[in-house]
Amino acid sequence: MPARAIGGDRSMKAAVLTQFGGPEALVWDDVPAPRAGPGEIVLCVHAAALNYADLLQRRGTYGIEHSLPRIIGYECSGIVAEIGAGVSGWSVGDPACALVSSGAYAGLVAAPAAQVLPVPAGIDLIEAAALPEAACTVWSNVLDLGALKSGETLLVHGGAGGIGSFAIQAVKAIGARVFATAGSADKLQRCRDFGADRAISYADEDFVAVIEVETGGHGVDVILDNMGAAYLGRNVAALAFDGRIAMIGLQGGRDAAINLGAMMRKRAALFTTSLRDRLPAAKARIVAGVLDDLWPHVAAGRIRPVIDRSFPLAEAAAAHRYMESGRHVGKILLIAPETGRAGKPFA
Repeated sequence: MPARAIGGDRSMKAAVLTQFGGPEALVWDDVPAPRAGPGEIVLCVHAAALNYADLLQRRGTYGIEHSLPRIIGYECSGIVAEIGAGVSGWSVGDPACALVSSGAYAGLVAAPAAQVLPVPAGIDLIEAAALPEAACTVWSNVLDLGALKSGETLLVHGGAGGIGSFAIQAVKAIGARVFATAGSADKLQRCRDFGADRAISYADEDFVAVIEVETGGHGVDVILDNMGAAYLGRNVAALAFDGRIAMIGLQGGRDAAINLGAMMRKRAALFTTSLRDRLPAAKARIVAGVLDDLWPHVAAGRIRPVIDRSFPLAEAAAAHRYMESGRHVGKILLIAPETGRAGKPFA
């Protein structure tokens, strides 16, 4: 977490990760407040959003940055409170949302200015916290690496999650067809509500067989996969010729045998990617792509943040427990006390 403090000894409240383990490892405490360094903006946080990577970091299994104590959280929204040297185009008081490497579970957070986005027209400041990570993940994996174009087809696993719900809407907005997997009747219906052309039950259906029928044997052009080893072989089977797999998670395991012959026959490409540990220049490029290619669709209402419910920032541990239950659809938010929205469900 940043060591610089506004006003020398000014502190702030934050949900601090004190040890690796269960949700109880998140402790509400006073910590030094960040100050904007060169090229940075400090936001007064109104809301932060949970991501699956938050759970992994809390458990100590994320693989990077093991120092403790620390403040976790990768995306937030709020009001510009301080602007560092060399930053232009922003004023104190501007509403914004940001992609950060850590620190979002706090009253104030310092973010590289190149990773700060304006709140799109028509989006509530608190709801905007649910946008940066999903938008950057979808743009970088589906539109950039995956090069999905209008008229092509996407399969997204976990279509009812924060990334999945954004991906379905974004793909429909650019004129592509989308299949989405989910595990319950309610989540399958939500995928349809988001715009999925076909929602597939991973509990009761074989997504490879469904795609074979639905595409007339063509297969899908791009797969956005959060499962890893458990789905790798079937993902290759579901691909079209020249298809692309963007693997963004390993919820189904890390170790898998891969049939290179099957991949070569389809001229398939497999990308294994992450967002948080990319270099600042790469993140800046992704954020710029989001601003150009996706923010107009958000402002036009074709993409909306999907939010399940909110918790007070001081109750981050309870929010983690709820996320681990798997009952949520879309994003879970942590709301700063000053906003008055903490603890309220979202429609």
